[in-house]
Amino acid sequence: MAKTEGDTVIKKYANRRLYNTGTSTYVTLEDLAKMVKKGEEFTVQDAKTGEDITHSVLTQIIFEQESKTGNTLLPISFLRQLISYYGDQMQMVVPTFLEHSMQAFTDQQAQMREQMTRALGESPLTKNLQAPMQLMEEQVRRNTEMFRQAMQMFSPFGSEAAGSASKKSESKDLEELKEQLRNLQSRLDKL
Repeated sequence: MAKTEGDTVIKKYANRRLYNTGTSTYVTLEDLAKMVKKGEEFTVQDAKTGEDITHSVLTQIIFEQESKTGNTLLPISFLRQLISYYGDQMQMVVPTFLEHSMQAFTDQQAQMREQMTRALGESPLTKNLQAPMQLMEEQVRRNTEMFRQAMQMFSPFGSEAAGSASKKSESKDLEELKEQLRNLQSRLDKL
């Protein structure tokens, strides 16, 4: 798809067809998913009212991706937690937190690729490298803990007991992280 200056406008018609005004072609949700993966910016508008419906269309793409492959990115426990925040006081905090968490995850993934490339040199392994599973899981644990701590700041109850449990958890997490780094260094040394 040709990229135009600025955001591309996608018009959604009553018959559910999507029209890319930048390329003057009809597109599918799969085409929009490819645009997102390429980093192309677009907005989706209802063709009749001009209303911005980008959010609902992106949500629809996620739903289709989740059901199509059977490989889900959104675990059931996460979906339950997310649903529980609708109508809650924390509802306005969650989007910003999730956005920052995803940006931090993306940045750390890029740093990991760069470090592995420096350590191993340019190879097919490093070109298609995904961050090792253990380190990604550790990052998820850290983000979850940060989210839990942020939620505790807004909870008037149990903050003292949670504080001591949090320190124990941080100490344990730090030791686990050190062990994982030692294991990773050992693997790199063997290579």
